[in-house]
Amino acid sequence: MHLEDGHIPAEYSRYIGRKVLLISATGLLLAGALLTAISLGAAHVPMGDVAKSLLSLDVSRRIQIIVWEIRLPQALSAIIAGGGLAISGAVMQSILRNPLGSPFTLGISHAAAFGAAFSVMLLGSGVMGSSQVGSINITNPYLTTTAAFVCSLAATAMIIAVSRLRGATPETMILTGVALGALFTAGTMFLQFFADDVQLAAMVFWTFGDTARASWNEIALLAGVTGVASVYFLANGWNYNAIDAGDETARGLGVRVDRLRVTGMLMASLVTSVIIAYLGIIGFVGLVVPHMARRILGGDHRFLLPATLFLGALLLLVSDTAARLMLAPHVLPVSVLTAFMGAPLFMYLILRGYK
Repeated sequence: MHLEDGHIPAEYSRYIGRKVLLISATGLLLAGALLTAISLGAAHVPMGDVAKSLLSLDVSRRIQIIVWEIRLPQALSAIIAGGGLAISGAVMQSILRNPLGSPFTLGISHAAAFGAAFSVMLLGSGVMGSSQVGSINITNPYLTTTAAFVCSLAATAMIIAVSRLRGATPETMILTGVALGALFTAGTMFLQFFADDVQLAAMVFWTFGDTARASWNEIALLAGVTGVASVYFLANGWNYNAIDAGDETARGLGVRVDRLRVTGMLMASLVTSVIIAYLGIIGFVGLVVPHMARRILGGDHRFLLPATLFLGALLLLVSDTAARLMLAPHVLPVSVLTAFMGAPLFMYLILRGYK
C-alpha cells in the first residue's frame, strides 16, 4: 500500500470499512439476540417489558424476577463464555500456528474435568439430591470450581514450563498439551472406575456445560478476567499478524516472539480455566468460531479477534437459547448442542477450505 499525498488510498479505506461494518453488524445481532433470549422461555415476556425491566422502568415483580434473577444472568454467562472461549481459541491457533489449537487439544479442559472428578470423589462435593426424581447435586460448587480451576492452571503451568525448557515452539506446546490431555483423561477414568453410582453421576453432571450455574458475583469475575485478557489480545493484533508470517520475520519486525507466545498462552489458558471452572466444559466454541470468523473476515488479527469475540458470544447465546426451548420444560445442556452443531460445521469448513 502506498500513500498518495499523505492520504489513505480509497481501496484500503473500503477494505477497512467493510470489516468494521461486518463487526458492527455482528454486535447488533448480539444485542438483538440478548433481548430475544431474555424474552423467550417457559414464561414468555414481551420484548417491551424486557426493555423496560432492563431500563429499571415500572414492570411487575414477576417480570423483574424472570429478567434479573433467571434469564439475564444466564444470557450474560453465555455471552461472556462464548466470547472468551472464541477469542482464546483464535489466539491459541495464532501463536501455535496450528488450526486445531484450542483448550481441548492443549489438555486444559481435560485437566478441569479431572479436578472436578477429584473434588467429587475424594472431597465429597457431589451427593444425591432430595428431589422427587432423585437428582444429583454438586453440594459444594465452590470446592468443585476451585479444584477444576487449580488443575486447569496446573496444566497451563506444565505446558509453559516444558516450553521454557525446550523452547517456546508451537510444536512443543501442542505436543505437551496432547500428552497432558491423555494423562488427565486417564486420571479421570481411574477415579470414575472406583466411584459409586452417586459420585459417578455427579462427575458426569459437572462435565455438562451449563450457563445457568453462575451467580452475579461469578459473572462479574468472568467478565473481569475475559475483559482484561481480550484487551491484551486486541492490543497485540499486529504482533499476531507478524507471528503468522513466521518467527524469524516477526523477530525482524521487533516482536519478542517467545514472550508473546508464552504470555498469550497464559492469558488464553486463564480465561478458559475460569470459564470451565464455573460453567463446565463447553466444547467446539474455541475451535470452530475462529475458523468461521477467518472465512468471513480473513486472517488480519486486528479485525479477526474482535469479530471472533462477538461471533463466539452470539453463537453460544443462540445455542443456549435453543437448548432452553428445544425440549421445554426440560433444559438441554448447551455443551451437547454446541457439540452437535460444532462437529458438522467444522467438517463443512474443512471441506470448503480444502476442496
